[in-house]
Amino acid sequence: ILSGSDDCTNTAGAGKTHLLRAFAAASGTAGRAARYFATPADVEAGADLAVVAVDDVERADAAGAAALFTLFNAVRARGGTFVAAARLPAARLALRDDLRTRLGWGLTLEIRPLADADRAAALIAHARQRGFDLGDDVIAYLLAHGRRDMRSLTSTLAALDRHSLSTRRPITVPLLRAWMAAASPPP
Repeated sequence: ILSGSDDCTNTAGAGKTHLLRAFAAASGTAGRAARYFATPADVEAGADLAVVAVDDVERADAAGAAALFTLFNAVRARGGTFVAAARLPAARLALRDDLRTRLGWGLTLEIRPLADADRAAALIAHARQRGFDLGDDVIAYLLAHGRRDMRSLTSTLAALDRHSLSTRRPITVPLLRAWMAAASPPP
């Protein structure tokens, strides 16, 4: 299970969904029948899958918990892999006991949002993959004035790259400042 920790329940933007989707996609590419379920309500208990990735398991209602339990057992019986994500470790989830203990059988990984230094390094790497460099001042401005989750940051960086190319101007703090001001009208 991919989870937050007891002292860090706000794990939005930490990348749990991204990891689940990537795991399911990589498993499918490797020839294993795999599927990502965005919520427990989407689970198909009868699915003949080797790899199952379920997001937000803490949101399971009674029917969803029953479907998760059945699917978990079926996947395990076939020797498959069941991966889930939640805001808390399995032992702390408000789910029926049999499901909570099953989810706790395997490895639990604590996923936390990136610290600012790690966000900066990720933005630098993302920019390099797109073929340009970012100055430390641009990163500092973006982290101070933009949305701080990685999805928003990488989307902002992609849009800023397109803007930079269309205006034929390098990405600098003045360009970023003007672009952000134009993108968000005053209240």
